[in-house]
Amino acid sequence: MKPPEPRSQPPIGHLGRWGRQPLPLLEEGAALGPVFGLRLWRNTIVGYSPDWNRFVLGDLELFRSRGSMSGLSPHLAAGIVQTEAPGHRSRRAELNPPFARRAIATLRPRILEVVSRGLPSGRFDAVSWSAGITREILSATFFGGALPAPVLAAFLRPLDSPLPGPLVRRPGLFRRMNRALEQALPAAPDGCLAAAFRDLPGGLDEVRVALSAGYDTTAHTMAWLLYHVSRQPGLFGAEQRPLAVNEVLRLYPAGWLGSRRAARDTAFDGIAIPRGTLVLYSPYLTHRDRRLWPEPQEFRPDRFLAPLPPWGFLPFAAGERTCLGSAYARLVLDTVLDAFEGSRLSVVAGDPRPRAGITLAPAGPLILCRES
Repeated sequence: MKPPEPRSQPPIGHLGRWGRQPLPLLEEGAALGPVFGLRLWRNTIVGYSPDWNRFVLGDLELFRSRGSMSGLSPHLAAGIVQTEAPGHRSRRAELNPPFARRAIATLRPRILEVVSRGLPSGRFDAVSWSAGITREILSATFFGGALPAPVLAAFLRPLDSPLPGPLVRRPGLFRRMNRALEQALPAAPDGCLAAAFRDLPGGLDEVRVALSAGYDTTAHTMAWLLYHVSRQPGLFGAEQRPLAVNEVLRLYPAGWLGSRRAARDTAFDGIAIPRGTLVLYSPYLTHRDRRLWPEPQEFRPDRFLAPLPPWGFLPFAAGERTCLGSAYARLVLDTVLDAFEGSRLSVVAGDPRPRAGITLAPAGPLILCRES
């Protein structure tokens, strides 16, 4: 059985709509059922139900990263992101300890110092401010300042550009970044995350990918978080912060779409999935499924007082490939709110609607005002 498909444009199928407005295309497909087809550059099947998420994310042998969309961005086309089973499990075991919640918690004073020093005054754009402070946090927590800030900013800048900018290969930029990393890794002070990569085979690639993966994802989430807590100041409290962070991650999952390639013929709920098919799961669709989340378009942090739907909340993916930096991202976001607590933060203007690129980003500036 073939899955239903949203309207297409012969002879290019869904490619045109995918390039212009992928989110409305996904929403149209989701209205047809929990699994639907797309005609992109290869046959594609998309799903968003918890059963689908478990099916795709729970089997690393059947669904592979290589050959999927994950390799399209040169910033992510290396390291653990591209390591397949069975090697993925052992590589992940090497990287897990420094990114565990207890280990990451020791970085909080560094993060708080950076954010407190860089708190804005008066009107500011939360999107651009969050991008800048995230770069500073990455530099402080990974290298203790040993990596030159202009080099890091230049390396990450393509991730801020609209598509196809992040997909363009820039070998000169990567060579400069690699040279800087070769010097910064041994020079980083103890207590920084760089120590986890110093003696690791392929550690330079891993730290470069970690910086890339942790940049725009965290910055965009931070901007939305500041926007929403500005509208609900009670969310600055320590007990409310995790609820606010989760609700922002639900509404605006930075990894709005995940991809795998079927390594052999399989099927799901009677739908054939031939070998080589591009298989997509969408946290964006899952998180806005009203069967899982009542009033899914509304910002309601208190919904996280109830148990989470299994395989229904995956802002950092799920299964063995759960994002390595999930605890790090949560610590950064919580610490930012800690630094802002006590300030008067208000919304001036902005467009918080999501725009899909490599990651999900606000459609426009988010202008806030901070009064101390």
